[in-house]
Amino acid sequence: MASPTTVRSDVRRLLSRERGPLTALTALTCLAGAVALAGPYLLGRIVDHLEAGTATVGTVDRLAAAVVACALAQLVLTRYARLAAYRFGERVLRRLREDFVHGALALPTRVVERSGTGDLTTRVAADTDKVGATLRHALPEVFPAAVQVLFLVAAVFWLSPPLGALVLVAAPPVWAVLRWYLRRSRPAYLAEGAAASTTLEGVTATAEGGRTVEALGLRDARTTATDHDALALYRARRRTLALRSVLYPVTDLSFALPCVAVLVVGGLAHLDGRIGLGVLITCCLYATGLTDPLSRITYWVEQLQSGAASFARLRGIGEVLPRSAGPGPAPDPPRDDRIEVLGARYAYVEGHDVLRGVDLSVRPGERLAIVGPSGAGKTTLGKLLAGLDSPTAGRVLVGGAPVADLPPEELRERIVLVSQEHHVFVGTLRENLAIAAGDAGDDALLRALDAVGADWVRLLPEGLDTRLGAGGTGLDAARAQQLALARVVLADPHTVVLDEATSLLDPTTARRTERSLAAVLHGRTVIAIAHRLHTAHDADRVAVVEDGRVTELGAHDDLVAARGSYAALWRSWHGTDR
Repeated sequence: MASPTTVRSDVRRLLSRERGPLTALTALTCLAGAVALAGPYLLGRIVDHLEAGTATVGTVDRLAAAVVACALAQLVLTRYARLAAYRFGERVLRRLREDFVHGALALPTRVVERSGTGDLTTRVAADTDKVGATLRHALPEVFPAAVQVLFLVAAVFWLSPPLGALVLVAAPPVWAVLRWYLRRSRPAYLAEGAAASTTLEGVTATAEGGRTVEALGLRDARTTATDHDALALYRARRRTLALRSVLYPVTDLSFALPCVAVLVVGGLAHLDGRIGLGVLITCCLYATGLTDPLSRITYWVEQLQSGAASFARLRGIGEVLPRSAGPGPAPDPPRDDRIEVLGARYAYVEGHDVLRGVDLSVRPGERLAIVGPSGAGKTTLGKLLAGLDSPTAGRVLVGGAPVADLPPEELRERIVLVSQEHHVFVGTLRENLAIAAGDAGDDALLRALDAVGADWVRLLPEGLDTRLGAGGTGLDAARAQQLALARVVLADPHTVVLDEATSLLDPTTARRTERSLAAVLHGRTVIAIAHRLHTAHDADRVAVVEDGRVTELGAHDDLVAARGSYAALWRSWHGTDR
């Protein structure tokens, strides 16, 4: 969660990028506010002429025409001021979304897994929508309203300082209730956002695991948990509603006071001859005109608190990212493609290590297989080798440089991880492949698909132009996996980490795909995390991971002859004693 200081700093930074549009917006708003004062003033002049008996048809017609012209000018200026404000809001929202996506993708894996999908979904959906609505509408509403209030108060003071002082009668109660509200609203809205995240996380988990819930008879337990989360959200929203139920009545009553005070005191002063009727009417119109902009400001003060809380949740992702050490010498680039793991430890939850002091060295061009029982830490080790996360202790180096510290562009050129989870983006097959190599031609794309045995591409209705994903042609898990492997071929990295990359293919297709990949990736470093031990048989060396440690390391034949853990796995795989 971003602190108030960070939020203010980020808002200033976002606004500083729009100095030109903000200047134009300010000018348009001030002109609209100034023109808005002319109408009531001219009406007051008409009343003065009528009261003095100097009014003629021509004079009244000219003043009335001026009132209409001012109203039209105000309409045009307000229209363009609002248009400028909406455009400003959309540009700022675009930058905010880009920064959020960049920060979310840069989050350490353990942070995302600890936070859960519900929290991230709430931030990217509900919080972004709330901030977007605030940016789109708050500036077009609040800024013109604030300018209008200042101009109206100044105009009343200019016409009659005593009546101008009466206009300020609303200030003390409004100031008091705003201070009371602002002290309590930020934590209340943050608590509401957190409760919404928890509720969404629970409902999502229940929906995704519906079959498991039914199979294990967990319906009552999940219902109870959902009811508990919903009750917490209800109470959090009741809290923010209670704050609004105090803010709005007090401010609405306070905003009525200036009009009443000006009318009563000004009326008595007019009866005593101390003020003209035209001035009194103009001041009453100005005082009445304060109600609408002040009400809009109050409404948006409440909305801004909600938007600021959502903004703090969005910008809070930046608080998780490691802070830059500031300017200094650039780190030395990797000397070569040798990968070293030195005393690496890793824990998703503090105090519960998944990896415990792993030491490993992978030579350039070597084929290394990592095997072991489920939950031993193989996938975690693969993520560290690919630079997707940093060890909690120890180091993971490529060519002497920390893998996780490499710039994303350089890291993608050196190491690519292909996991068991594959995503097919909405778009054409060509676009899905071009993610890995934007400048690759159709021939290169087809060769990459052939290299992984994806002969199904010839059956697609429009070939590379076939749309995939929602609303297009669906790919089953096996074909999606081959698509991911084709991206690896196109990316052409120095090192490939395959984490059960062919697990969704049938054994025959998997074996053929692995042989095709081996031919394509010849001469490159390949680290394969696998349960199918024929992958280990083909590797130069095999690393056995058990309980977060590398317990055996060597060639397949040597490990089988050693009759240790790997030999037991091999015998179990083949169902023999050899």
